[in-house]
Amino acid sequence: MFTVHNPGTAVVLCVLTMIGWGSWANTQKLAGREKWPFELFYWDYALGVALMGAAFCALLGSSGMVGMSSLTNLRAAAPASVWKAVGSGAVFNLANILLVAAIDAAGMAVAFPLGIGLALVLGTAVSYWQEPKGNVLLLCLGVAGIIAAMALSAAAYRRLGRATDSPKGNGVLFAIAAGLLMGFFYPLMMKSISPDFNNQPIAAGTLTPYTALLFFGAGVLISSIPINGWFMRSRHSRFRDYLSASGRLHWPGVLGGAIWMTALGLNVVASGVAGPAISYALGQGATLIAALWGVFVWKEFRSAPKGTNVLLATMLAAYSIGIILIGMAIL
Repeated sequence: MFTVHNPGTAVVLCVLTMIGWGSWANTQKLAGREKWPFELFYWDYALGVALMGAAFCALLGSSGMVGMSSLTNLRAAAPASVWKAVGSGAVFNLANILLVAAIDAAGMAVAFPLGIGLALVLGTAVSYWQEPKGNVLLLCLGVAGIIAAMALSAAAYRRLGRATDSPKGNGVLFAIAAGLLMGFFYPLMMKSISPDFNNQPIAAGTLTPYTALLFFGAGVLISSIPINGWFMRSRHSRFRDYLSASGRLHWPGVLGGAIWMTALGLNVVASGVAGPAISYALGQGATLIAALWGVFVWKEFRSAPKGTNVLLATMLAAYSIGIILIGMAIL
């Protein structure tokens, strides 16, 4: 299977993760322009995640001369490891659909810093507790920068709400709930993966990153039935509308899921060198990328009062410093 052994390469993969995780939501914005409800968009997103997980398993999981191939690992995997990977997909799915609802209500520049920023702090802490790896001082300073950026984002959003006179409290609540849940999917997934997956043989009964991605994708797709089904009922959406829609409405969701899952695959592979805590924290610098999209491309703060730009600039600076410090913790 394809593996990474160089810290510099691991940093590059984590940066690519950050870009992917921070950019996939643009596909939701594109679908929204066509008046495509987020709960219908999400079926395609879940399908894109599952398909890319299967592609990782079949292609990169069986290439190269190092480690265990996907097929061999599937035969040797213990049920407990499989269920952890599937369960992590279900936990992520509930968190992510709440994040999608938050983006729909409050925009990328708010939903990502609050939701993913909170997930970054929780996920990093739990992952480091499970496998302490990297410079803990730099990691803590980096996380502190992210927390400061979250507070600045919330302050900017309050100013925007007063200016537009259209409070979107549900968007903030959805983002916070998403962050609380999303902080735990990654540690759960990593518990299913052998800590020495770069070697052959791996720990008995555990998964390689690529078989874990396959089961994770399955967990996302299967759990979408009850989770997204509830959102559809609550918003009075009809599945017949999804089935009768044109490909123009379906492709953004599939693309968004494929982008997100590609980023996860790169991140998990990098964790073999960087460690799960640093790999996850650096990848969740996606909040910076999403905020840049929201502020400069989608103009989500164009109606904000004077002085809000200072808050936004400080927020972006705090995120940047935090991400740099987290990256330095690897080296």
